[in-house]
Amino acid sequence: MQESFENSVKNMLTIIGEDPNREGLLKTPQRVFKAYQFLTSGYHQDPKEVLGDALFKSSNNEMVLVRDIEFYSLCEHHLLPIIGRVHVAYIPNGKVVGLSKIPRMVDIFARRLQIQEQMTEQIAQALAEVIEPKGVGVVVEARHMCVEMRGVQKINSTTTTSALRGAFIKNAETRKEFFALINSPKEMRF
Repeated sequence: MQESFENSVKNMLTIIGEDPNREGLLKTPQRVFKAYQFLTSGYHQDPKEVLGDALFKSSNNEMVLVRDIEFYSLCEHHLLPIIGRVHVAYIPNGKVVGLSKIPRMVDIFARRLQIQEQMTEQIAQALAEVIEPKGVGVVVEARHMCVEMRGVQKINSTTTTSALRGAFIKNAETRKEFFALINSPKEMRF
């Protein structure tokens, strides 16, 4: 598989007018293979297992929010980077999930060829199915290099998507609190 991938990279380099045998490009096919192994490693991980490994009983019934989870993904249409942040909240229903598991789950979905709209839905659905909370809210804000580097070339444009479940749809106050929290200033005092 690696040899086939590397040969494809060599062919691509040749097609664009490069010499894959020049010094600076000799190891490029190997480097690209390793990069894509990492950037698409989410295909070999199950986000539901990651979440399910850290469920804990809890009497908490207030919103749990993990915000500003940075991610990098690849656009499935152009294989160009998507760079952004994810905000994930849920209202527990007798159990909570380990806080580090939420960013890990985001990375699993981000490390697949993606469109932002689908990734947002996948994150919300995985949380809803595994921890069965009273509600889930997910907002993704991202820059798309397929918009910035080619096509319309709009460097400062961002895309925002959301997926809401349960109390985040049914209760206007819950929804309002979620959006207020993710849009509040990031002042942390310890």
